[in-house]
Amino acid sequence: MKDAPTLPKFIRTRGLRFPYDPQIITRKRRRLMRDDHYEHKESEAVLRVVKADDTVIELGAGMGYMSTLLTKKLGVKTVHAFEANPRMIPYIHAVHAANGVEGVTVHNAILGAADGRAKFYVRGDFVASSLADNLEDAHGGVIAEEEIDIRNAQAVFDEISPSVLVCDIEGAEADLLPLIDLSGLRCAIVELHPQWIGQAGVQGVFDAMQAGGLTYYPRMSNAKVVTFRKGW
Repeated sequence: MKDAPTLPKFIRTRGLRFPYDPQIITRKRRRLMRDDHYEHKESEAVLRVVKADDTVIELGAGMGYMSTLLTKKLGVKTVHAFEANPRMIPYIHAVHAANGVEGVTVHNAILGAADGRAKFYVRGDFVASSLADNLEDAHGGVIAEEEIDIRNAQAVFDEISPSVLVCDIEGAEADLLPLIDLSGLRCAIVELHPQWIGQAGVQGVFDAMQAGGLTYYPRMSNAKVVTFRKGW
């Protein structure tokens, strides 16, 4: 009888370590990570436009990948990572601990027009979790409903004074970004979700960036991941 295969303790990608949890690191995600292709488009933009002295606000922290990349590969000293899914927070902290990450403040909250509370739908695949209860549930279905904090978006930006925005919030970008004065940003990297927000939503994101003095930067944009910056 063959011995059961030994499961890895960590999955490594771009020199970073992620505790192996098969519910979070699926077979497909594991393959992408081992080939350094996980979040490839967003990672390439971040690595080329973010500087060590930037203050970064990340909306949609996921499993802690981007905040770890920012601090360990670029030496960014101040990152505020917002993640709505409360079930991901312990894993994010575990990722940061595994990589000796410092300087990241993790917020279990979303941003909105005003302080409050909202219902959040946790799905089997964490990337599909969202505020929406009417999405097609091809990602494991809704496994839990959680009440989460909403923080006033403009107040958060005023308090943190970020120079860089990294945003992947599964379609909420269309409603959120037009609420915020983005003029304090040096650059922004946003993953768009046109399949959910449509042409009007995409246009709203571009309009919000233009109002903040940020211009579309095609060289560091790739498909749905779009980069904006000030100056040329």
